Amino acid sequence: MRPEAVVFDIGNVLIEWQPERFYDSEIGEARRREMFAEVDLHGMNDQVDRGHPFRETIYAAAEDYPKWREEIRLWHDRWIEMACPVIDHSVRLLRALRGKGVPVFALSNFGIESFAYAETQYPFLGEFDRRYISGHMAVIKPDAEIYRLLEEDCGVPAGALLFADDRIDNIRAAEARGWQAHLFTGPEGWAARLVEAGLLSAEEAA
Repeated sequence: MRPEAVVFDIGNVLIEWQPERFYDSEIGEARRREMFAEVDLHGMNDQVDRGHPFRETIYAAAEDYPKWREEIRLWHDRWIEMACPVIDHSVRLLRALRGKGVPVFALSNFGIESFAYAETQYPFLGEFDRRYISGHMAVIKPDAEIYRLLEEDCGVPAGALLFADDRIDNIRAAEARGWQAHLFTGPEGWAARLVEAGLLSAEEAA
């Protein structure tokens, strides 16, 4: 089935999301590994992505681990440095699809305040036809409910959605609902998939 709409994840599809890389540059790989082993920072971030307050959630975690207090607070204070740079080719694909009249949606695990901040730095985040941001939905991928809510709202049949995400668990959850899906490992592969699906020409996807 030719897709009727394309769904983009944001982190590591449109914007690089690499907290470990940020901390390696700040405190060194050895200390970063020690901190991540002692503190479930990604679990903390999941709470933000479920809609918990951005600063309060991170600062509370920092108080729970005084050894790492200042480092954990960086997750809030310098968050934008973890969420960069833009993956320019992916943004071109987003715009090429919209230029062809293909509906383009965002489906992303993202906090309420952090997404609002990201919008001020990355204007293309306002270019989607519809945006499904986990913090506003109070559920995160790969929970089946977030996919169901998108289907219910957009009205596009599950089998007519083509979804790109960098995490295999999120891809499998989408496929379990009948979505077409692409495991994103780089924009070139995603471009090729969009051409294969008949949504863009090779020139438009370049």
